[in-house]
Amino acid sequence: MTTSREIRLKSRPVGVPTADNFELATVELPTPGPGEVQVRNSWMTVDPYMRGRMNDVKSYAPPFQLGEAMQGGAVGEVIVSNDSAFTVGDAVQSFFGWREAFNAPAAAVQKLETHGLPPQAFLGVAGMPGMTAYVGLLKIAALKDGDVVFVSAAAGAVGQVVCQIAKLKGHTVIASAGGAEKVAYLRELGVDHVIDYKAETDLTGALLRAAPDGIDVYFENVGGAHLEATLTAARPFGRFALCGMISQYNDTDLGAGTRGLIQIVGKQLRLEGFIVSSHYDVLPAFLADMSGWIAQGKVKWRETVEEGVENAPAAFLKLFKGENLGKMLVKLS
Repeated sequence: MTTSREIRLKSRPVGVPTADNFELATVELPTPGPGEVQVRNSWMTVDPYMRGRMNDVKSYAPPFQLGEAMQGGAVGEVIVSNDSAFTVGDAVQSFFGWREAFNAPAAAVQKLETHGLPPQAFLGVAGMPGMTAYVGLLKIAALKDGDVVFVSAAAGAVGQVVCQIAKLKGHTVIASAGGAEKVAYLRELGVDHVIDYKAETDLTGALLRAAPDGIDVYFENVGGAHLEATLTAARPFGRFALCGMISQYNDTDLGAGTRGLIQIVGKQLRLEGFIVSSHYDVLPAFLADMSGWIAQGKVKWRETVEEGVENAPAAFLKLFKGENLGKMLVKLS
């Protein structure tokens, strides 16, 4: 038997989640059955979208169940195999995060070819967040020559990649982030103009000063005041890729809504929301491009790491306080 600790959803949060919504449990894993493998995770991810899965509502992903281990991306190593496709020591990735180890059908895990990258990169720059940046900027926003690009939450897991792809393709990039450390990091990445939204009393004014002639593409991660500012700063026929609106994930009602939506009509703007899992047709192109950019030193990344599965809830909660620089990860023993 293998002992594993896991994080379960204890209760459904109302508004901002707290530590009381989670519980740590210990389970014993039997020897995997025929066609199964046993995996010990080395890294897991926490992501803002997981907040939506804590609500008991129908959405693009099923809700987490009370009293059961939560789910999310993870990378680890096969420690027992009862399937000919895997051998002990194989690096794998799965959606069985929030736990130290697990048994699963072999078809539920994928072998991980790292190509010289650290395995946790496939939870960030070379994984779902990186592909979200790639799809949103190049496919949804349809980046084209001469575009001025604005990115909110630009020092986060997705935003840091959006900024770099836009820069390596020769575009002017304006980024928003909170705090001096994040501002310095974005300048290190070569972003043209960085707005510290925590230091600004007038976000719209700050964006207009950075882009006096307007912006063409907005990569939306925040919502709220950022979306309102961009509606004002957008040029006619601007394109918005709506990836997330973290400022509103914990709202308990729809509130007053976003001001300035009437500008969508007059400026003939296109706003399109997207979920990256609907665009896996792009995966081969993303992996080819991203691996090449990393090898050429054109894409860098930062990570914020918490250690131990028991600290996964704290890592998750830090996302909503902006306490992560780059990808938030949990390192498992």
